Amino acid sequence: MSQRAQEVLTKQRGDSGEYLIEAKHVKKYFPIKKGLLSRTVGNVHAVDDVSFGIRPGECFGLVGESGCGKSTLARVMLQLQSATAGQILFEGQDILKMSGGQLRNLRKKMQIVFQDPYGSLNPRFTVRDIIGEPLKVHTQMNNKQIDERVVELLRTVGLDPSRRGRYPHEFSGGQRQRIGIARAIALNPKFVVLDEAVSALDVSVQSQVLNLLMRLQRELGLTYLFIAHGLNVVRHISDRVGVMYLGKMVEVAETDELFRHPLHPYTAALMSAIPRPELGRKRERIVLQGDVPSPANPPSGCRFHTRCPFAQERCRLEQPELRAVDDGRLVACHFPLE
Repeated sequence: MSQRAQEVLTKQRGDSGEYLIEAKHVKKYFPIKKGLLSRTVGNVHAVDDVSFGIRPGECFGLVGESGCGKSTLARVMLQLQSATAGQILFEGQDILKMSGGQLRNLRKKMQIVFQDPYGSLNPRFTVRDIIGEPLKVHTQMNNKQIDERVVELLRTVGLDPSRRGRYPHEFSGGQRQRIGIARAIALNPKFVVLDEAVSALDVSVQSQVLNLLMRLQRELGLTYLFIAHGLNVVRHISDRVGVMYLGKMVEVAETDELFRHPLHPYTAALMSAIPRPELGRKRERIVLQGDVPSPANPPSGCRFHTRCPFAQERCRLEQPELRAVDDGRLVACHFPLE
């Protein structure tokens, strides 16, 4: 990352002068092992030198194709997976150096809502047990207090508290995701990762859950990392958006600016795929050729050059840094779009 990009990141921080959570040069490699002795013969570069920050009270959208490292990055930021290198600063403290009691206390401030509302809830637990589990682990509440808190949370997410004795299979997908959201906010966290939290839901249910998430953000002062494939959904809920490709962050910008004028060719290709219900107007579609390269053997230079319609010789030889452009946006491209 260039010095100018570092200055822009510093300028973009909140009023306190700091991000709530910030990733600095984060890497996450998964070893490839072969043979009887399970020798390491290579690495999958799932996340490779990613830096960005999220301001207090902000919703930061993260987009990119499947396999680009979005969910892996989110899990590293929550310490659900360990990082290979880099720093994750939460309220100024490097959480990668935490362990034991420090990390346990941190769990109360950082939560996640998973993509699959069917697989993320324990089928053997009642709704009361699912939502009450973090309260039982992290607080000194007695059973009566936990039950009262569960009732309050169910009302907050729009579910009938009288159904708290039922099991997950007795609820629809949208209702299960509301249960997952109630569990995530049970401890009054500051930071919540929404990992494709609405992608498995019907469109009508998606809008209801999105409105719920936006209301909770306002009322509880939450900070979101919102991971999704649906660009229209990201545009609706996010304040800023980061675009990832093959383990790298290739562009970061305010939402309106990014959708109005993408600078990276990959971002432009993503935007061109958004359906527009406008009669009489045809939008030029940018169709990328070839497949995404393997993260176990990423190409030299710019990782997007094998599919980029504007690639030049420099792109094949030199890896572009994430750098600031004239309006303060960040882009990792030698020849950003005009």
